[in-house]
Amino acid sequence: MASSDDYSTIPSHTKAWFYSKHGNPGDVLKVHPNWPIPELNEDQVLIKVVAASLNPVDNKRITDFYKDINNPDPLLPIVPGFDVAGIVVKLGNQVTKFKVGDEVYGDIQEGGIENLKKLGTLSEYTIAEERLLAHKPPNLSFVEAASFPAAVETAYEGLERADFSAGKSILVLGGAGGVGTQVIQLAKHVYGASRIAATSSTGKLELLRKLGVDFPIDYTKENFEELSEKFDLVYDTVVPNRFNDKEINGIEMVLQDIKGCRIRASIPKPLIKKWREAFSFKPIVELLRVDKIDDSILIDVIGEVVEKEDPRELITSKGRETKRLAILIEDLE
Repeated sequence: MASSDDYSTIPSHTKAWFYSKHGNPGDVLKVHPNWPIPELNEDQVLIKVVAASLNPVDNKRITDFYKDINNPDPLLPIVPGFDVAGIVVKLGNQVTKFKVGDEVYGDIQEGGIENLKKLGTLSEYTIAEERLLAHKPPNLSFVEAASFPAAVETAYEGLERADFSAGKSILVLGGAGGVGTQVIQLAKHVYGASRIAATSSTGKLELLRKLGVDFPIDYTKENFEELSEKFDLVYDTVVPNRFNDKEINGIEMVLQDIKGCRIRASIPKPLIKKWREAFSFKPIVELLRVDKIDDSILIDVIGEVVEKEDPRELITSKGRETKRLAILIEDLE
């Protein structure tokens, strides 16, 4: 990668991963050797991408999972990708927050699954509005920073929509995962939870304690549905919609991964507007402005990041979509 002060030559085209039809990522994702870079708008920056993460929403877009909700890819072919970490190499005329050479990160797709950019983040270069980006914390690697935005946006938005507040208790299902680790930290440090319980496998219980969980639960040995203790909120990061609005022990349920949740293949028309609204998130920079939220709190524990160079491998070794898959983008072959 070029040094932060060596950007005298700005490319007009870029190598990028793209797809021109929907299908299995391993079949439809290809490398484009000469993808055109659009002209910058006044509020945009050009980013030399170092790492980009992939989330369930990316896989669902590529496989056309959302076709019954809306048409998220109206302009195929398209370069996918929401999350990015990289270096600013060019500024729009109205950009004031960044300078060339700044290390930045963020989620560049402002509208969730609507109004998606044709040039996403799986590219050597990408473009984003200044308001969607934040300075990369110096204690995070590019890979870690790229894995962060969508997960913390999901965590924060879920807690907000559930009206979680100080003094309430919460049970986080899948507390050691990408979203779960952030739900726990936000609930503890920002919202002032009175008690935090969370589930994980046996080997992740110590991580839960490190995060501040009062009641770690080994899901391989205990069934959370049989707990005698009640909680004000259960935040499900494992199987969204599993309860179909049913209460368990008086627990209020909230969808976990609003961007990547399992939505029925066919949704009645009156619900489409509601689902589209659910796919809209505050950008990372707005989260960082929230009272008591700063880098030292939000990124205390990022969690495990699976680092790869090939985005066609959209599953982990466990055969499940990952919330921590970071793709290294540099000199694509």
